Amino acid sequence: MKKILCLFLTMIIVVGCLGGCANSKSASGSTSGNTPVVLNEVAHSIFYAPMYVAIEEGYFAEEGIDLTLVTGFGADKTMTALLTGEADIGFMGSESTIYTYKEGASDYAVNFAQLTQRAGNFLVSREPIDDFNWHMLEGKDVLGGRAGGMPEMVFEYILKKNGIDPAVDLTIDQSIDFGSTAAAFSGGQAEFTVVYAFYYSLIKSHFFL
Repeated sequence: MKKILCLFLTMIIVVGCLGGCANSKSASGSTSGNTPVVLNEVAHSIFYAPMYVAIEEGYFAEEGIDLTLVTGFGADKTMTALLTGEADIGFMGSESTIYTYKEGASDYAVNFAQLTQRAGNFLVSREPIDDFNWHMLEGKDVLGGRAGGMPEMVFEYILKKNGIDPAVDLTIDQSIDFGSTAAAFSGGQAEFTVVYAFYYSLIKSHFFL
């Protein structure tokens, strides 16, 4: 099963070589004779485990791909790498491509594959909560991530679905990049934070979905 998932992701990467930006620069030459592909991931996450397995098991090399993996630490940075030709493919939320297209970019990015069906975000409390409900966030300070980013937008969507006004019923700090919210929370900021799956081990508190 693992190999099937890895091979499927390999196919996605091959397709990605035909997509990306309309005028993307090619990656540096490969000494192996394989096609060089630079992939910039928005974060190092368990969500992308099939890709990591594929790299370690040599599946990309078997398919003629010399893959270089780079972590961008933010969709804005990953998109910048894609648009400037530093990367051929970017793993990130679709909102970044929408923003660049609306700004009138002629060499815009193209979304060509869906990697996940669920948001890999956790809402984290500073204190353990046995019977959580979303209205406990009312009047609280929460680290939400970058304004306009997918984690922040998903968080606000959930709040609205539960009858909570994100702009009125609580205080959401959107000044901290999503990749830095875990460190800021561990440093004492806010009562709750939204973190990506990868960062959960950095916080010694109670977790709940």
